[in-house]
Amino acid sequence: MAEQNVYDNEEFFNGYTQIRNQESNKNNIFEKPALFSLLPDLKDKTILDLGCGYGENCMEFIRKGSGKVIGIDISKKMLEVARKENSDSRIEYKNMPMEEIGSLKEEFDIVVSSLAMHYVQDYSGLVKNVFRLLNKNGLFIFSQENPLNTCFTTGNRWTRDENDEKIFANISNYGMDGERESKWFINNVKKYHRTFSTTINTLIEKGFEVKKMIEPVPTKEILEKHPEYKDLFHKPDFLLVKAVKKYRTV
Repeated sequence: MAEQNVYDNEEFFNGYTQIRNQESNKNNIFEKPALFSLLPDLKDKTILDLGCGYGENCMEFIRKGSGKVIGIDISKKMLEVARKENSDSRIEYKNMPMEEIGSLKEEFDIVVSSLAMHYVQDYSGLVKNVFRLLNKNGLFIFSQENPLNTCFTTGNRWTRDENDEKIFANISNYGMDGERESKWFINNVKKYHRTFSTTINTLIEKGFEVKKMIEPVPTKEILEKHPEYKDLFHKPDFLLVKAVKKYRTV
């Protein structure tokens, strides 16, 4: 099956860009702080960024002391922005899907991925390749859509009271791993749902030890500025995982 590349669709790209340009978007408020909280001291570290997008994180890794960063993305449009706005002699951008990282010859101290894992069909194969690319005790740190989000397939997303206030989130087919289609700027955007147990057990089976997981929810300070984000107490949007390479499988 060909890898999906919705970010080179003009309508999708423009819609996504508008959201990311909003300072109060969920990526900036919840996902990015959580992701960077999982990182170690980056001084002289070599980093591979899977699905690097605009390259903002790549540049921040350099600011925090990384010696070399390789950012890969399937989207040429994303990489055009990255090379224009977030270039540095220590950053190399490659136009390639995450599914092809097995062809890379370098080794890395850290492999990072921000909100791209849910687009990967062969999660097990990707984890296996990440393990091979990491140095001894290397870290795999990634964020993805929370499985409570990716599972949803049918019906109303929320149960509401008589005042149309959200009471709780509805889920469906959570226990069924596999492809989901949704509309996000365009129709037929493919994502892949995996339960928490599939996500974590695959890491363990491929030789990783899971060190920490985060499902960001709003603080009191965030709610004072953005009360609309109280929904995240019902259904966190993101799942973040930090895992360390511990041993080789047979």
